[in-house]
Amino acid sequence: MPRNPDDQLIGPQSVLAVFAHPDDAELWAGGTLALHAQHAPVHIAVPLHDPVRDAEAKAGAAVLGATLHQVAELTPSAIQALLVQVKPHVVITHPVLDTHAEHRHTAEAVLEALPEAKIETGRPRRVYTCDTYNSLTLTGPLTPTRMVDVTSTFDTKMKALRCHESQPIDKHFGPMAKDLARLWGRRSGADFAEAFTALPVLGRLPGVAHL
Repeated sequence: MPRNPDDQLIGPQSVLAVFAHPDDAELWAGGTLALHAQHAPVHIAVPLHDPVRDAEAKAGAAVLGATLHQVAELTPSAIQALLVQVKPHVVITHPVLDTHAEHRHTAEAVLEALPEAKIETGRPRRVYTCDTYNSLTLTGPLTPTRMVDVTSTFDTKMKALRCHESQPIDKHFGPMAKDLARLWGRRSGADFAEAFTALPVLGRLPGVAHL
């Protein structure tokens, strides 16, 4: 019997993506989430904003095939409760040293919520941080440990991103999303890819080649 049977599973597994803003899931991990949603449950957690952005978040999640959780505030306790409820194999969030303060705060809240949820449920098995603005953190360029080929779901990612009509998608976020996906694609032999960096969960890094 494997020490961690979940790690022996092949292919996409259940995912919880915890992000600071309604469009973050689509922008930073939309292709990967859409790919996973074809085979496994995908959940997205974002804080409530205003009626317009909340409706856009619902529309974007529906395009990706994900279940949306909108919470009043992404506190460690709220995230821990969601982790216990959903029991995801995989968690995705922002870089811990993201240049955006709200992204950093969300990542820190996820890290604070992880230990008790992991001890109680045995999950998540794996935690990853996603891409960020031009792939630059406060300490320099990202050094991802996983790149996911999202060529087959890139159109879905962009369709979901365009649901956020209140944001500068066409002039700013859309072109950046394409540039980053092409960059990671060139580095990994795909047309389009998304990049992720593994974080240790209670001192253990993932030993699998997929998210």
